[in-house]
Amino acid sequence: MTDFKAENHATKGNKEMAALKKNCLRPSEDDIHEHCSLAKKRKINLDDSRHIAALILARGGSKGIPLKNIKMLAGVPLIGWVIRAALDSSVFDSVWVSTDHDEIAKVALAWGAEVHRRSPKVSQDSSSSLETIQEFSKERPDVDVICNIQATSPCLHPHHLKEALELMTKQGCDSVFSVVRRHNFRWREVEKEGEGCTTPLNLNPACRPRRQDWSGELCENGCFYFATKDLIEKGILQGGKTRYFEMKPEYSVDIDVDIDWPVAEQRVLRFGYFGKDKPEVVRLLLCNVSGCLTDGQVYTSVSGEEMLSINIRDQAGISMLLKEEVKVILLERYPMAKALAEKLSERMGCLLLQGVEDKLKEVERIMAEEGLEWKEVAYLGCDEPDVRCLELAGLSAVPSDAQTVALNHTKYTCHTAGGRGALREFAEHILLLKKKARSQMEQDRIGRDSF
Repeated sequence: MTDFKAENHATKGNKEMAALKKNCLRPSEDDIHEHCSLAKKRKINLDDSRHIAALILARGGSKGIPLKNIKMLAGVPLIGWVIRAALDSSVFDSVWVSTDHDEIAKVALAWGAEVHRRSPKVSQDSSSSLETIQEFSKERPDVDVICNIQATSPCLHPHHLKEALELMTKQGCDSVFSVVRRHNFRWREVEKEGEGCTTPLNLNPACRPRRQDWSGELCENGCFYFATKDLIEKGILQGGKTRYFEMKPEYSVDIDVDIDWPVAEQRVLRFGYFGKDKPEVVRLLLCNVSGCLTDGQVYTSVSGEEMLSINIRDQAGISMLLKEEVKVILLERYPMAKALAEKLSERMGCLLLQGVEDKLKEVERIMAEEGLEWKEVAYLGCDEPDVRCLELAGLSAVPSDAQTVALNHTKYTCHTAGGRGALREFAEHILLLKKKARSQMEQDRIGRDSF
């Protein structure tokens, strides 16, 4: 039975942290500790009384790609992918991002994580991950088990964490770490100027095995490491009763290795985790006119006639959605000339609603008329009045030039600006997810039918 008081406390904590996020304020240590205490009351691991925390390390001083941990990957900040997977796994009492950077802290809070402000001592180039984890463990005496999740593993799924943790909670392991199976033939290294010859390390050249005849080798993929507090205090992440959790190669995407960002984006779009709601159920897209469909400019002729500039790609994006039976409605806060509004609606082939001051109230009215739930709604906004709709919609997006307050509350950030193809990009994103979901449903159906 749900503890009603605990649920109310948790709601209170979420609202308090939401207020901090909305105003982009750095939370104090007291705020974070309070939020952590409230989170613990939402205990999910009923078969284990220990406090199990997820910890994502995200230092601001990345040398290869500046602020890589919050760089947009397929429309989502890099750490957003693993925060979402950790939260949706529902196996952690708290989910933390350890950082020394204000912007990373803001993104972490916006995506639902708590922030551990690491000290300068463990924020150096020479600092190890273990030192940072040990500092967190020392400052959080209530935490019993820590799962260090790598921020650069965007194809992590909730089920990976659930299944791995069961090795700790049900089989009594002290540590569990993720691996991937590799089929690489390894050879001994020799000095470049030396005369020595190389020798094989894991094969017989006279009898090279075929891939299908060789099980390969298990290699750490660095995605996550579960360890008890006792092990961490001893200075190790793997010890005691240790097990590995094998992940398929398609999920072992490491941005530290996949330097080509566009290639990494394609991998994530195909194998990444996009949230609990199934994107194939989206039936309605609501889009702001000013700042999304247009760049926000209104042109006035000498005669007083108003004009807007519309990108033909955005018009094509609406057509693509309509063909897939996704209804599109345009919203405009400021009144337009009647003739201009009628022409815009006619050209776009969808309904245009003007004078919408309260976006949330209007969207809820539309949903009631259409008989829709939030998970069936996609929303493209760009400013503060759109925040609640961006948070509640099953899929939400903002143009690249949206206001910061909107950027911190969306599920997808377009590469393109408002009036420059952002709607087309979001339409393609919606249709890609629907296609992916249908493909997964078909695979699941085939799997069920085979039994």
